[in-house]
Amino acid sequence: MLDEMPVRKKSSLSRRTRVHPASKGMRAARWGILLNLFLALAKGLAGFFGNSYALLADAVESTVDIFSSLVVWTALRIAARPPDEGHPYGHGKAEPLAAIFVSLALFAAALGIAVQSVHEIFSRHNAPAPYTLIVLVVVIFLKEVIFRYVVRIGRQTESTAVKSDAWHHRSDAITSAAAFVGILVAVVGGKGFEMADGIAAFFASGIIAFNAWRLFIPALREVMDTSPPLKMKNRIFRSAAKVSGVLGFHKCFVRKMGFEYYVDLQILVNAKISVRQGHTIAHRVKDAIRSADRRIADVHIHVEPYVAP
Repeated sequence: MLDEMPVRKKSSLSRRTRVHPASKGMRAARWGILLNLFLALAKGLAGFFGNSYALLADAVESTVDIFSSLVVWTALRIAARPPDEGHPYGHGKAEPLAAIFVSLALFAAALGIAVQSVHEIFSRHNAPAPYTLIVLVVVIFLKEVIFRYVVRIGRQTESTAVKSDAWHHRSDAITSAAAFVGILVAVVGGKGFEMADGIAAFFASGIIAFNAWRLFIPALREVMDTSPPLKMKNRIFRSAAKVSGVLGFHKCFVRKMGFEYYVDLQILVNAKISVRQGHTIAHRVKDAIRSADRRIADVHIHVEPYVAP
């Protein structure tokens, strides 16, 4: 397992061993897989014997969570691989691609639950068993706990795949909450309120679809190399401007590759200095930028002559 992977050695700035961001994400994915295996089985059995379609739909969502967490775990292993001849920028794109897959799986689950819930609303069936409410209380608590743990890891590593996996857990908690309300209405209301169980499942499908959309967009932007927030560029400019000999900037391009960022920057220097001096300034700028933000894996500096206005 990749639990203590050292950062690959690119310069003196990255030679200290630390836990690779992918390791944290993979650990969170493993916990999610184990929890979802237990919950999918518990909800499936309780829903089947307790006559609750909302709980069965919830079990389906947990089953989808298992496969999505496996996809995230596999993608993080791939994303953590160092650059090679065929992938000079590394394998980081595997990470947002996994997030896209997870969001599409959520869309599919939402559609399937919505179709079946409509059928349940308009068909006659017995009210759910009261004990299914106890199962759902436990599920909601456990899912909220795992969500908070995984989303914290996702924010620390800035991993779209880990964040998507976290919101998959939150979606499960929300569908469980919706199922709880529907079953409660059906149990308390008695005869004539059986459809509340199906209505709750339909409502949950809408929430799942919404969360799928909010996960899909940032992952797609990352795959399309959309620029990161402006504050990162401003930090790069501030760091470079502190280097003696830098007189200005032309362009700055930043793209995210998995857990790391790559920067292309054009700096302006005195036109009369030697190539060696310009090269030295470029190296100092590179070191300054990477020192200011450890997430930046590499900086390509292009030196341009400064022309006074």
